[in-house]
Amino acid sequence: EQADAINENRLATWKAYDEAFAPLKAQGKLELPVIPEGCVHNAHMYYLKLKNLQERTAFINYMKENDVHTVFHYVPLHSAPAGIQYGRFAGVDEYTTKESNRLTRLPLYYGLTEADRAAVVQVVKDFFAQK
Repeated sequence: EQADAINENRLATWKAYDEAFAPLKAQGKLELPVIPEGCVHNAHMYYLKLKNLQERTAFINYMKENDVHTVFHYVPLHSAPAGIQYGRFAGVDEYTTKESNRLTRLPLYYGLTEADRAAVVQVVKDFFAQK
C-alpha cells in the first residue's frame, strides 16, 4: 500500500546524493552511478567509486568515525571462498577486482530524513576536503 511513498523517499535520497556529489565528480575525486539514457531506476542503492582500495578503506573508516555506516558492495565471485574452491575466472581480470575495490555504498533506506541525508553529504564532503 505504501510502495509509492517508499520509492519516492528513496528516490529523494538518491537524487540528493547525486546532486550533492556532482561537484566532487567534476573535480575528478570520485565517480557516481550512471543511469543509461532511456532507463529508470528504483533507487535501491547509491554508491561512490573511489580511486582505489586504499582510498576506499580510508573513506569507510572516516565515515565510521563520523557515525555514518558505509560498506563495500561485493566480493567478486572468483575471489569468494566458494568461487576459489569450485569456480574459475575465464580470461584476464581487468575490471572485476579493481572496480569492486573502489565501490562504496552510502546509507539509503526508507525513512532517511533530510537531516540524515545532509549529515551523510557533509561527512563525505569533509573527507574529500582533506585531499
